[in-house]
Amino acid sequence: MKQYLDLCRRIIQDGHWVENERTGKRCLTVINADMTHDVGSNQFPLITTRKSYWKAAIAELLGYLRGYDNAADFRRIGCKTWDANANENAAWLNNPHRRGDDDMGRVYGVQGRRWQKPDGGHVDQLRKLVDDLSRGIDDRGEILSFYNPGEFHMGCLRPCMHTHNFSLLGDTLHLTSYQRSCDVPLGLNFNQIQVFTLLKLVAQITGHKPGMAYHKIVNAHIYEDQLELMRDVQLKREPFAPPQLTINPAIKTLEDLETWVTLEDFEVSGYEFHEPIAYPFSV
Repeated sequence: MKQYLDLCRRIIQDGHWVENERTGKRCLTVINADMTHDVGSNQFPLITTRKSYWKAAIAELLGYLRGYDNAADFRRIGCKTWDANANENAAWLNNPHRRGDDDMGRVYGVQGRRWQKPDGGHVDQLRKLVDDLSRGIDDRGEILSFYNPGEFHMGCLRPCMHTHNFSLLGDTLHLTSYQRSCDVPLGLNFNQIQVFTLLKLVAQITGHKPGMAYHKIVNAHIYEDQLELMRDVQLKREPFAPPQLTINPAIKTLEDLETWVTLEDFEVSGYEFHEPIAYPFSV
């Protein structure tokens, strides 16, 4: 919580106002922020200065790992975060590549599981790195990337957290995740949950101990209609101790994640929190 709150204070104290063309709003912005999570000690980075709905964040991560491209599929597993971008984004609604209601296009997990090759085939980045890590191999390129500039026009939103780079040292797996843009009051809450859970999951299915998760953010911002709530409400609250995340030990393979895993296979214990805060969401 300290590093999260310190980043919020830094944005408010040192940030610059930047116009955002997509949303039509201004953002108070800083460049370069680094978050670090000790996944091995299982200090789950769940926001405690307001109630955090962690299940939706993990459901979204599962959808990415399965390569979902439709908001309805995300809703079925407990995540509604793609409803607006799939169905209310004016530019996407007029895009000839959109295939109808709830279609997201070639974004996030689609790129991670079905990156198109020039010959018409696909690259499954996640399968490659899971196979390598399961054999104890780290070729310095165990990377899951959702960032495909050649297909930005074929999706409703460019990826914000775009690349996950795994590193194996002995029997301990580490993760470095890169994020180009971060809505700190809303998005970072989800993003840091996903970075932590991704390392814990991949370590479990590849037979390694989870180590450190390094979360690198380039553009960290607070929208102008979120500023008052952050400054005058959330930052005045005292944080609680971090909770812990337990993942069903029966999850042992990538196929398990693709088929039967649900939110019931994740449990958070020791979570104390303050009242929710309804931050505005910008489409």
